[in-house]
Amino acid sequence: MAFSEFRPLNEKSLIEYIKATPALSNKIGGKFDDLKIEEVGDGNLNFVYIVVGSDGSFVIKQALPYIRCIGESWPMTKERAYFEALTLKEHGRLSPEHVPEVYHFDRKMSLIGMRYLEPPHHILRKGLIGGNEYPHLAEHMSDYMAKTLFYTSLLYLTTTEHKRAVAEYCGNVEMCRLTEQVVFSDPYKVSQYNRWTAPYLDLDAEAVREDNILKLEVAGLKSKFCEKAQALIHGDLHTGSVMVTPDSTQVIDPEFAFYGPMGFDIGAFIGNLILAYYAQAGHADSANDRKSYKEWILKTIEDTWKFFDKKFVGLWDEHKDGPGEAYLPQIYNNPELQHLVQRSYMKDLLHDTLGFGAAKMIRRIVGVAHVEDFESIKVASKRAECEQQALRFAKQLLKERRRFESVGEVVAAIRQTES
Repeated sequence: MAFSEFRPLNEKSLIEYIKATPALSNKIGGKFDDLKIEEVGDGNLNFVYIVVGSDGSFVIKQALPYIRCIGESWPMTKERAYFEALTLKEHGRLSPEHVPEVYHFDRKMSLIGMRYLEPPHHILRKGLIGGNEYPHLAEHMSDYMAKTLFYTSLLYLTTTEHKRAVAEYCGNVEMCRLTEQVVFSDPYKVSQYNRWTAPYLDLDAEAVREDNILKLEVAGLKSKFCEKAQALIHGDLHTGSVMVTPDSTQVIDPEFAFYGPMGFDIGAFIGNLILAYYAQAGHADSANDRKSYKEWILKTIEDTWKFFDKKFVGLWDEHKDGPGEAYLPQIYNNPELQHLVQRSYMKDLLHDTLGFGAAKMIRRIVGVAHVEDFESIKVASKRAECEQQALRFAKQLLKERRRFESVGEVVAAIRQTES
């Protein structure tokens, strides 16, 4: 069977594809009699197959030419698979402990074969809904973000290297445009794709659309998203893009990757942890009020930023005399000046993180794609209460982010919303 042009695979044709692809068939020892294939793509965009045999396993991910959760009425480039494979390889080189290995990439078929993250790995979002604690999550995620963001920025790269990489990733423009639409535009206007927990949030959604200060702030963030080619970002680093066990943290699905603002990645992760925090009241019951778990989430938020700050600045110190052209050592070799530059940089990055995190929270409540944290709360009135609290805080955070000097102040502000 020839696979010279794109076509969506099903379980039967996938077997033929694997047989014709040594990089994949070798991973299962060339044995097909006991092969088990399961399609698990519960996301918004792709087919995802788990392939398990007696001698090995892998995952196949195939991009479709449309948004899967909408249908063919919303076309979407298959080229996103190329940028996902490229980013998995680059981020995997920089943070191999936290990115699954790529075994095979087929550009014509928009198909990636990669390591299967076997059980007990599961999606972090589901673990947060279940009230599970992950003692190494903040340590692992801060490590992944510090390395992938620092080593792809001008703090480490020459301007020639950086611009070459920026030019390559400009090809992922359709995915960027999708983010521009669903994060920075649709929630602030009437859109056919927006939805919310009606009728409870009708007035809340209207208030977002009529809030001029909010619109001014989100316009500034959209400009940064479009113009600030700071580092190679994952581009969709929410809690559904992380697979975990108590000892392992793996980042998947970087199909939105491009050279953009670092705070978009950090903000996506922290913003989704804040959503998980506000959802806990909807998952509490008589056996578990989730209060101690909420404290664990807040500690994880605080630790993630603190660890990231320390590791990122540590890499900066380690490579201050390296090739990076953002701050030339001939100018910034004074320790006092170096410290001032770093503190200014990290303060700006914290404010970017808070702004982008808030914008991501808002779109998940009154935009097109919601989160299971809230959606799994069956009683609509209870779900709406949780969403309203999260939305109020997100709006406050977006407007007032520059007044926060530390992540501890942000956590204190979250606590105050429930006092």
